[in-house]
Amino acid sequence: MSVLFWLPLAVVLSSMIPGLAIFLLREDQVITRTTLNVLGALTKLALIAAMVLGVYRGQLYETRFPLMPGFDLVLHASALPMLFVVLSAVLWLITTIYAIGYLERSPGRSRFFGFFSVCVSATTGIALSGNLFTFVLFYELLTLATYPLVVHRGTREALRAGKIYLAYTLTGGTVLMVAVVWMHAVVGPFDFMEGGALATHFEDHRQALTILFWVMVASLGVKAALVPLHGWLPVAMVAPAPVSALLHAVAVVKAGAYGIVRLVYDVYGITFVRDLGLGTGLAIWASITIIYASLRALSQDKLKRMLAYSTVSQVAYIILGVGLGGPLASVGGIVHLVHQGVMKITLFFCAGNLAETLGIHRISQTRGVARRMPWTMAAFTVGALGMIGVPPLAGFISKWSLGTGAAASGSPWALAVLAISSALNAAYFLPVVFRAYFQEPLRPWPRESEAERFETHLSLLLPPVITALFVIAMGLAASSTWSPLSWVELLVARIYPGPASGAGGM
Repeated sequence: MSVLFWLPLAVVLSSMIPGLAIFLLREDQVITRTTLNVLGALTKLALIAAMVLGVYRGQLYETRFPLMPGFDLVLHASALPMLFVVLSAVLWLITTIYAIGYLERSPGRSRFFGFFSVCVSATTGIALSGNLFTFVLFYELLTLATYPLVVHRGTREALRAGKIYLAYTLTGGTVLMVAVVWMHAVVGPFDFMEGGALATHFEDHRQALTILFWVMVASLGVKAALVPLHGWLPVAMVAPAPVSALLHAVAVVKAGAYGIVRLVYDVYGITFVRDLGLGTGLAIWASITIIYASLRALSQDKLKRMLAYSTVSQVAYIILGVGLGGPLASVGGIVHLVHQGVMKITLFFCAGNLAETLGIHRISQTRGVARRMPWTMAAFTVGALGMIGVPPLAGFISKWSLGTGAAASGSPWALAVLAISSALNAAYFLPVVFRAYFQEPLRPWPRESEAERFETHLSLLLPPVITALFVIAMGLAASSTWSPLSWVELLVARIYPGPASGAGGM
């Protein structure tokens, strides 16, 4: 067996093996735990870099193990999975550095980082899944690995949030498993395929596959936080900031949205979805989520809760692009999977810095905080402006593609949704920025010591500054060869052969 066989499995195990080793460490083995964390993250990045280069050159990476008749464990690397894998690996390394500083004095660090690594392995497995069976296995592993992170603090509020999280996600996962078994019973075993694996089953099973589509979207919509299946997400904000960053930017929420993307493109296929008339309903559901969650974010005073509702709204942009159909809208939706992740992790890092350094948890407490924490608030401002869609930041690239895609697909109502959403984004993000920069603080901000060199620990400060620079770079260098936008344009060109400016609403 060649490297083409083993490399996808090695990418998954590169975080799983360090995670299992970390479980065995004592709390005082800080250097060993940190070394395992960082070494695992760097190894994963190196393996992924090799695989990205190979995929770009047309090499086929696939790991396949038969587990039972009709059900194979398949890890497969292609353009769409690599986009999600790169996002998770890069942000895992940055979040690991942040979490090491954030949890420096916390108990249970070996347990936390063990499950943290297993969580990233599950996310990588979801990204590289080559069929629905493999996807479901890693999808459920992600649920189980994330629960200990949500309840890490062990408070009554954290335990309650964990119960709600499990109630939602296990129910959604159970429904997904039933749907996958049902689909296998209807059409037999199949792998994900560019263009859609089910196109040949259109005439024979039209009604069953239409029902299955909506059942699977609803089950995946739990983790993707589509309204009204989003209730677990704001409650889960009691988790530590690194967990919140992981939930919103890399793992759980993105796993649901990514699952819907693969369901449309690699299971049903664009043509099949259009023929069944499913895209419009998907886009409308996403639009309702976008507006509702934006309105809820507007009324929040708790900073992390406001960011949670912002995530519900912003992740629905991905589903909107997929539902609208056509190459431009698809580019906007898929590239927002990356752009939103980087912007949102920046915002959660900054919220964690405010909470950890100054005890700030509410928007009303941020008056004048930019004077005490200028770098943190500069990064927050970049992330916030990106979410609003201010050029030339990453969020503008996504929204511009979505807007032009909506116009090309003959959906002017979607343009109105994007405009209203951007206005609401501004209405709940700009007051935070205004308070931080232009209002007087209610009291002098404390410092840990007179000799403190930075506004907070360097391990907490560098991650949001780095990710904020990513937000700027992904906007300014959007047309470069290795930008997320260019990569997405290449994979969308394979989904929609022909000119990228054509319509194609579903």
